[in-house]
Amino acid sequence: MQLNTCSLFFEVLVSIGYMMIFKKCGIKLFWAFIPFAREYQISRCSDRENEGRVYAFFSGMVLIMQVVFNFLSDYPYLVVFLAIPYLVLYIGAFVYAIRVYTGLTEVFGRSKKWAVLFVLFEGITVLIWGFSKKFQPVKELNLIDKEGAKVFGKEVRPENEGLSVNITERTATDFFKKKTLLKDIHMNIPKGHMVLLLGGSGAGKTTFVNAVTGYEKANAKILLNDRNIYTEYSRMLFDIGFVPQQDLMRGTDTVKLTLSDAASLRLPSGVSRAERKERIENVLNEFGLKAIENSLVDKLSGGQRKRLSIAMEYISDPSLFILDEPDSGLDGVVARGLFEKLRAIADEGKIVVVITHTPDRVIDLFDDVIVLAKDASRTGRLAWYGPVDEVYEFFGKKSMEEILLSVNQKDEGGEGRADEFVEKYADYMQEKAG
Repeated sequence: MQLNTCSLFFEVLVSIGYMMIFKKCGIKLFWAFIPFAREYQISRCSDRENEGRVYAFFSGMVLIMQVVFNFLSDYPYLVVFLAIPYLVLYIGAFVYAIRVYTGLTEVFGRSKKWAVLFVLFEGITVLIWGFSKKFQPVKELNLIDKEGAKVFGKEVRPENEGLSVNITERTATDFFKKKTLLKDIHMNIPKGHMVLLLGGSGAGKTTFVNAVTGYEKANAKILLNDRNIYTEYSRMLFDIGFVPQQDLMRGTDTVKLTLSDAASLRLPSGVSRAERKERIENVLNEFGLKAIENSLVDKLSGGQRKRLSIAMEYISDPSLFILDEPDSGLDGVVARGLFEKLRAIADEGKIVVVITHTPDRVIDLFDDVIVLAKDASRTGRLAWYGPVDEVYEFFGKKSMEEILLSVNQKDEGGEGRADEFVEKYADYMQEKAG
């Protein structure tokens, strides 16, 4: 009992030592007392987060194996059987511990010999580093969460027709860290509008699309033609079309068979065989695929494959149509023809939302633009939603490419003005709301 008490007391001291190191690095102190998480957090302090994930895994498995051994103390043969995997895990934990603590010595500007002392004499070394004022980081880590741009926080009033988006936030937990991926995004998109979704890498375009379609739900209320996508998800699936960047077609199938399979999946079960056949014929004609309906997918040109990929989702006649880089790999003339087709679809009363990396060559075909940007907290925020002809004045730029550069972070080659425009848009919406 006395030994257990001493061990517990020593473990508390070690945790306090880690707590003091975390304080120097700007990491929340309570992590020092949580097994597995502590190993990961010290890796963040070491600027070795990727290695820390593996280190935390190995350390956790070693601890679990030790608990298992205690339960199997009366079964020596099982202990021997588990000894080899335990040894492998222990060696893995040792190797990654050396990597993590080597990183810590670099952050604190100390000799790498300290990394070995951390592994072999963890308790004493942690206490020295934690309590001694001589041990301070010499490298900026930026681990303290920064505040992002201010929140507008006012939901838009849903309209009876069109798409109403009110996203309070979309969060995810990534290895002991809660991340806010999207925040404070509110808009109404009318029927018949073709909308450009613009944003740099990591700005939240895919997360936004997944939240709007209900594929990954957010803390949000999404209405399509006055119907809640989240609460009526199974019924609304047929009213939403999403075309990914990479198609999922079998090259050995014909165009018509590909559309037929899509119709079987995308059309409601109540649709008769005759209605399904008529819908396939209409889509073949509408997308200019009738003449090649018996051609194999592998034999199609890039433009034909794109049209077929779009037709597969359009087979259900969705009210909301979202496309991720439909012009990827296409030359200017073919891409232009594809976007003109999307414009025609919008003119039929659909909502078409498009992500493209070359918007300026077809921007005249769009009604509105959504600009997403990462604020200082690396959260996807709404920097603009509105008519194309007003966005240039708002950002003081002459092209979509320049607008994108203005909101991209400086370490991505941009101007780093995301917070400025997110707040400017919030003020604009406040004035508009009266």
